[in-house]
Amino acid sequence: LNPRVPMGVGIVGYSAQEAVRGPGRGEDMTTPPTQSGGAGPRRVVVGVDGSERSTQALEWAAHQAARTGALLDVVSCWVFPATMGYVVPPAIGDYEASAQTVAGQAVARAQELAPDLTIRSRTEERAPALALVEASQGADLLVLGSRGLGGFKSLMLGSVSQHCAHHARCPVVIVRPAEDGAE
Repeated sequence: LNPRVPMGVGIVGYSAQEAVRGPGRGEDMTTPPTQSGGAGPRRVVVGVDGSERSTQALEWAAHQAARTGALLDVVSCWVFPATMGYVVPPAIGDYEASAQTVAGQAVARAQELAPDLTIRSRTEERAPALALVEASQGADLLVLGSRGLGGFKSLMLGSVSQHCAHHARCPVVIVRPAEDGAE
């Protein structure tokens, strides 16, 4: 594997040859070519949900964006839960406010790590996988935690990460914590 890629980070969207020695010319894999062919500003998108793993992804993305001079685009989503019967769910504002709080905390953490970093954040009422795939359009990199707030703790890769790995329109980095078996 490429010694310049930190353990616990999986890069999706490059060929096996590129993953071993860089994109065709031995370049550093942590600095992917711009999706726009070098024109326009660089952009790193990161999905956050308030989980520890999304915070780890945010930290990796902030360092990467600072290193490459890219804009960090923080995306937090919320969806109104489906209910059956006569269950009265909490008010919509609770979900939206929670997503805004998560995004605000993510921006604050990214600013701590890289004070000169340009950061944009947004919250969307939309399924996270769909919003992140759309946000990946024109981005140089999409960064995600390996698993979010879903209930299946035994999964190595969450449904959002898996969906984005298959459908994103740019290279995807999935950040895993060391306890997932990385050495």
